[in-house]
Amino acid sequence: MPRTEKSTKYRPMNVVVRRGSKAEKHFRAMAALPGGASPEPDVLAPGLPPTPKHNLVFHGGRTMPALTFFNFYIGGAGSWDSGDRANIDKALAAAMSDRNLNNVMMQYFKNQQITSTFKGSTVLPGTKPDSFSQADIETLVKSLHAQGTLKGYDLTSTVFNFLLPRGSVLTTDSNGSSSVGASNASHRNPVHPEEDDSSLEGLGGYHGSVHVAPDTKIYYAIGVYSELLPDGRTNGIVAFDAPWKNIVATFYHELNEARTDADVEDAIRAGNDPGAVKFLGWVSRQGEECGDFPVSEATDLHLVMKEVGLTEGNGKVPIQFQYSNAVSGPEGPIPQPHPLKHA
Repeated sequence: MPRTEKSTKYRPMNVVVRRGSKAEKHFRAMAALPGGASPEPDVLAPGLPPTPKHNLVFHGGRTMPALTFFNFYIGGAGSWDSGDRANIDKALAAAMSDRNLNNVMMQYFKNQQITSTFKGSTVLPGTKPDSFSQADIETLVKSLHAQGTLKGYDLTSTVFNFLLPRGSVLTTDSNGSSSVGASNASHRNPVHPEEDDSSLEGLGGYHGSVHVAPDTKIYYAIGVYSELLPDGRTNGIVAFDAPWKNIVATFYHELNEARTDADVEDAIRAGNDPGAVKFLGWVSRQGEECGDFPVSEATDLHLVMKEVGLTEGNGKVPIQFQYSNAVSGPEGPIPQPHPLKHA
């Protein structure tokens, strides 16, 4: 994702942002298909009415019906509570593989069976970064690949999740905000933390890809530790009673977007070139992926970010409802996939 201030380049969204935040305004000002026009604003009535003009359209890009993912915790073991890590790993794995939740997403795969496999997690060595940018995550991904850490994974269907620790600020800056290498990041002051594309201004996370060789691409998602800060500000997107639940909902959003629109980063790199559309999977005419409009539409985050029961009755998981063409709006778990005529 290129640095976006002072840019007039339209681009599809690959971020999760809080409704009404500066980050939302920042990204929605550019949220359109390559070569397209800016989206028209909606006047939304209470109760989340159907919004068919935001239905997703398939543009021919890559999707991931058999998704795998791995969690990397940034900042060293001292930056993470072991209970948080265990809760995140368990809940995210359960949510992504849950039958009734996947029934909603199957409409984007011609109702063919989709799967999600959690490959485990690890804490990366190093110190907690005060700020972490897109340049940093791309450098880190390349470093892990060079070290052989990502060896053995099917890179065409694996998303590597990177989770920032408590207090770290996430940005979409294309210039590095921390020195990233084998030890992941140095402890430095944030660079422009008040920018519109900062987690202090409503950014929760984003997904993308890194080309490490002409024929090798690595998919990633990164998210902030979303919580209320001691000074009263919000870092990320807060909707639940515990930060780990906010994190699970953020990565549920990002992983579902990655599985339905894997190569959005290539479309962003191509900029205004109309040919960039060919990289896109399921994206609305307003440039939104499956997780975007539900957050933007909800006047109350609790309407779309909820703890839902798992299909087998073994507990609840915190998720964000995804956009469903079948109902032209956000939808929670359903017992059966929708008929294909809605896809």
